[in-house]
Amino acid sequence: MPHYTPLIATIVFALVLAYAAGALALKLRLAPIVGYLAAGVAVGPFTPGFVADQSLAAELSEIGVILLMFGVGLHFSLGDLLSVRAIAIPGAAVQIAIATLLGMALAWLLGWSIGAGLVFGLALSVASTVVLLRALEVRRLLETGRGRIAVGWLIVEDLAMVLVLVLLPPVAGVIGGHADTAHGGAGIYVTHGITLAKGGAFVALMLVVGRRAIPWLLERTAGLGSRELFTLAVLAIALGVAYASARLFDVSFALGAFFAGMVLKESSLSHEAAEQSLPFRDAFAVLFFVAAGMLFDPTILVREPLPVLATLAIIVVGKSLAALAIVRVFGRSLETGLTIAVSLAQIGEFSFILAALGTDLGLLPKQGNDLILAGAILSILLNPVLFAALDRWLSSRAAKAAAEAAPVEDEEAPPGPPLPTADHVVLIGFGRVGSRVGHALHAAGHALAVIESERESLDAARALGIAGLLGNASSEDVLAAAHTAAARAIIVAIPQTIEAGQVIAHARTLQPGIAVVARAHTDRDVDYLLAHGADAAIMGEREIARGMVESIESLDTKLGRYATG
Repeated sequence: MPHYTPLIATIVFALVLAYAAGALALKLRLAPIVGYLAAGVAVGPFTPGFVADQSLAAELSEIGVILLMFGVGLHFSLGDLLSVRAIAIPGAAVQIAIATLLGMALAWLLGWSIGAGLVFGLALSVASTVVLLRALEVRRLLETGRGRIAVGWLIVEDLAMVLVLVLLPPVAGVIGGHADTAHGGAGIYVTHGITLAKGGAFVALMLVVGRRAIPWLLERTAGLGSRELFTLAVLAIALGVAYASARLFDVSFALGAFFAGMVLKESSLSHEAAEQSLPFRDAFAVLFFVAAGMLFDPTILVREPLPVLATLAIIVVGKSLAALAIVRVFGRSLETGLTIAVSLAQIGEFSFILAALGTDLGLLPKQGNDLILAGAILSILLNPVLFAALDRWLSSRAAKAAAEAAPVEDEEAPPGPPLPTADHVVLIGFGRVGSRVGHALHAAGHALAVIESERESLDAARALGIAGLLGNASSEDVLAAAHTAAARAIIVAIPQTIEAGQVIAHARTLQPGIAVVARAHTDRDVDYLLAHGADAAIMGEREIARGMVESIESLDTKLGRYATG
């Protein structure tokens, strides 16, 4: 067997360089995505040294998209999707139309044909699945109202692009490209009808058969008692449904995987399925960014700086302002509008596919393909910066509102009770663990101030009569707004260990003597949190073990008493 194959070499170089570049990016206080893209440029055809196989990298990255959308489906029910249809469907349609018109205007200035402008504008109108979902996951926004709107908007965009990919070849000859002979005498209406029929058949099959068969299969596999088989079943469902949807129904891999996850949510094992697929999801998502970086020719920044800037402006400014205006017209809060706007201020995988198809059909000139790739890479690089700026603005806004004893502008949530000013407990996070802690402390009569970044979780705390503040607790301004300097204790219940360490460090700055208790997952997390100033770090596994021992001792006592009686 040969020791060198293109597949192994592509995976090894991509992951090793992505790890090194991602770690360096974190050291420089940049998003890891920047490092992953830089790794792709390094192994791409436009830089010296090793050149990875682009086609293999693209296929590997597609697996990341499949697993990512599968994971989203596991947290997104059909009810969630239907609940945002009133804004997601018209919002996505109008935003696609505006972005397409802006792209066509730039194409006209560059002297391209109408067909080229149409393909160019459509490619700039659709956001990247991977970038959007990773940004929402990092900020724990997927299950919030804002997150559901963003995901619903994304699904509508993906459906629209699937339709465009099917309808573009038959009309290419009419709008300035090569006539497509593959469709024979079939007209555009026939093609359109076939596409809709196939998509409808797939959705019906998943909702009628899939929502029963897929959970049943996973539950039977779990009953066999093999963790390896369970993991294999999860991957087989995600990849198998995605492949079948594309092969049999002409639905994209991403949408097929999303529906597979959504119907699997009906199973009681959906949480375990999400955990088992997470490592694979993360690894292959990294390969997506590496594959995107491989497509980028850095010399275009020097050759055509003005067209590149104009393309980037359409993606980052034009699309964002359109999305913000649409969300506000629908009566949603400024916070929701800005979150959707920033989420959509980038382009990705569908843009690459559409650009390649436009080039093959003779519609899009090489300059257009280069500009789309440049716009994608630069917008992906800028997206974490935009989100960081949004996070800082929201945190400062929340802190200011709290300092003025007024609620943050929030049309979707009722105002809560006033924050305590002294001798209280500050609780960071009101999620799965934090809500239990909050219930117990509140029932015991402790003065409590919750800091929560998710609107729905904050609403739950306020509904119980617990004072709360919407914001990111890793900001010292937000901690100060919760009167942490006068608090007697702080409990950090969020699962993100690094963020928890930042919270503890800032709390110690505000009040060196404050009592600090934090949540940990591993022994290493315990050491990290204690090193950053926590008085105690509670690890779930230790508490489970202690509870089991106490239960056994209690049962022994009970059984012993019965035996002697």
